[in-house]
Amino acid sequence: MKEKTLKRLSLTLLAVSQLILALDYTIIFVGLPSIAADLGFSANSLQWVVSAFSLVYGGFLLIGGRLSDLLGRRRMFIIATALFGLGSLIGGIVNSEIMLILARAIQGLGGALLSPATLSLIMSNFAEGKERNHAMSVWAAMGGVGLSLGLLLGGVLTNYFGWEAIFLVNVPITILIILLSPVALQESKVKSTTRHYDLAGTVSVTAGMILVVYYLIQSPLEGWLNRVTVIPGIIGLCLLLLFIIIKTNN
Repeated sequence: MKEKTLKRLSLTLLAVSQLILALDYTIIFVGLPSIAADLGFSANSLQWVVSAFSLVYGGFLLIGGRLSDLLGRRRMFIIATALFGLGSLIGGIVNSEIMLILARAIQGLGGALLSPATLSLIMSNFAEGKERNHAMSVWAAMGGVGLSLGLLLGGVLTNYFGWEAIFLVNVPITILIILLSPVALQESKVKSTTRHYDLAGTVSVTAGMILVVYYLIQSPLEGWLNRVTVIPGIIGLCLLLLFIIIKTNN
C-alpha cells in the first residue's frame, strides 16, 4: 500500500510540474496588456516578455538533459523547479522592464532543465509496460491541459488579482514539489566511473541553439533576410554543425 501511495505521489508531482510549465507558456499572453500598461513596455520590448522564456528554454534544453544524466534526475528536477519558482517570484514582485524579462529568462532556464529531468524520472520511477504507459499518458495529458488552462486562468487571475498573480501562483506549487520530491521520487543517473563534461560541445550546442531560436523569434518582426537576424542565424547553424563535428570525432 505504501509503495502504491508513493507511486501516486510521484506521478502527481511529475504531472503537476508538466502542468505548470505548459500553463506558464500561455498564461502570460493574457497578462501582456496589463504588464505593458503598468511597466511602460513599448510594443517592441513587450514581445521579449514572451521571447526571453522561449530563447533560454530552447537554448538550454539539450544541456538540461545531459546535466540530468550526470548529476542525477531527481536532483536536477529539484534544482530546475527551484529556478522556475525563483523566476516566478521575481516576476511577481518586480517593477521594471529589464527585471521582468530577466525573470522570464530564469523561468525559461528552469523549464529547460525541468523538461528532460521530468521525462527521465518517469522512465526510471515507473516499470516498463502498463505502469509506465499510464504515467506517460497522464504526463502528456497535463501538458495539453496546461496550455488550455493557461488562457482561462490567466484571465481570471489578471482581472481579480492583477498580472502579478500569473507569476506568483507558481511559487507555492513549486515549494510543495521541492519539499515532497525527496520522499516520492527515486534518484537515478548515468552509471559511470568518470563524469565527462564536454565543454566545447556544450558551448557550441547551447550558443548555436540560442542563436537559431533568436533568428526564428526575431525574423517575423525584423524580416527573414534582415542582417540583424540572418547573421546570428548563420552563426548559430555553424555552431550546431561544429557540435556535430565534435561529437563525431569523440
